[in-house]
Amino acid sequence: MFTGIIEETGRIKSIQRGAESCVLTVGCSQVLEGSRVGDSIAVNGICLTATAIGDSYFTADVMPETLERSSLGQLTEGSPVNLERAMPADGRFGGHIVSGHIDGTGQVRSTTRDDNAVWYEIEAAPQILRYIVEKGSIAVDGISLTVAGVSDTAFHISIIPHTQGETTIRTFRPGSIVNLETDIVGKYVEKLMQPHPAKKEKKITEDFLRENGFI
Repeated sequence: MFTGIIEETGRIKSIQRGAESCVLTVGCSQVLEGSRVGDSIAVNGICLTATAIGDSYFTADVMPETLERSSLGQLTEGSPVNLERAMPADGRFGGHIVSGHIDGTGQVRSTTRDDNAVWYEIEAAPQILRYIVEKGSIAVDGISLTVAGVSDTAFHISIIPHTQGETTIRTFRPGSIVNLETDIVGKYVEKLMQPHPAKKEKKITEDFLRENGFI
């Protein structure tokens, strides 16, 4: 589990592409502290498993489904990425519950300067927008952010200078594709509110016994 508080921005050192998968080598420093092979590290909001760790990098396998459902397939050598280690049991919960399993991607529609902040309008599909509420939380490329407004086709976030300086959000431009993970609490509530499907009553009939050789 993650919190959406980015620890550092790393850079893609290399990408070894397979037929439908790839191996990422990510240059970094802070997230390597205390990390071991097999640990989870979120890369742009996507939970990946470290398969090798060096002095200034880690590698991770990316399966086809992840490439298809996220923006990782658009990364190139040198691309900046947001990084966060899994939250320790005794850590401070500074953001919100982030699983690292994204719901899909969105597209930056516009950016607007507002004194010391920047507004971003991000377009998203209806099946994602249904879980986004004003003043609620959302992870955008792994960054825990507060939703400032929601429309039928997009949502808005306002970013302070600190977040701009510490994450890759400063690189967002109109047309940028971003990973989105909505608040998991809403999904659980929706699931629990759905009526439980009635179980079909099974009966042993004469026809059933005959068809199965008992008569």
